[in-house]
Amino acid sequence: MNNLVNFLKQSDIFYQFTPTQLELVANLCQEVVFNVGEVVFQENSGSKELYVIAQGEVDILIHRNASGDNDKKETAVARLRRGQSFGEVALVDEGLRSASAHAAQKDTRLLVIQRDKLIMLCETYPQLGYRLMYNLAADLAMKIRNTDLRIREQLLYKPAEKTN
Repeated sequence: MNNLVNFLKQSDIFYQFTPTQLELVANLCQEVVFNVGEVVFQENSGSKELYVIAQGEVDILIHRNASGDNDKKETAVARLRRGQSFGEVALVDEGLRSASAHAAQKDTRLLVIQRDKLIMLCETYPQLGYRLMYNLAADLAMKIRNTDLRIREQLLYKPAEKTN
C-alpha cells in the first residue's frame, strides 16, 4: 500500500493531496499489467474506469476508414507515460470511449480506479473531491490545448493538397 501512496503522490491528478487522502485513493486502486499491444479498452466501449500509468506507456488510438473502404486503420493520437492518467471523462459521464488504449511497452502497469467508488469517495470527502476535480480539469485543459496546437499545425503548416 505504501508503494501506491508514494506513486500517487507523484501523479498529476493527485497533486496536493494530503497523505490521508492519498491512502484513501490507494485503497481504491487495482493494479493490472499489460504487455505490448494488449488492449486496455476499445473505442466505443463503455467507460467506468480511470487509469493511472504506474509503469510503461500507453498509446491512445482512434479508428478511421482508409479512403472510404471498409478497412479500418488505427491512428495514434497520443502516447502517455508514467504518472499520466486517461479515461478521466468517465468521471463526468459514462458515455462511450472516444478512442482505444493499448499498452505500448512490455509490463505496462496501470492503476485502475472504478468510477463509482471514486465518486463515492469524493462525495464523502468534499475537500478531496474538489482537489481531484480541479486537477482533472487542469489535465483536461492541457490536453485540449495540445490538441488545438496539433490541429493548428496541421491546418497551417501542412502543404495544400492538389486539386484537379
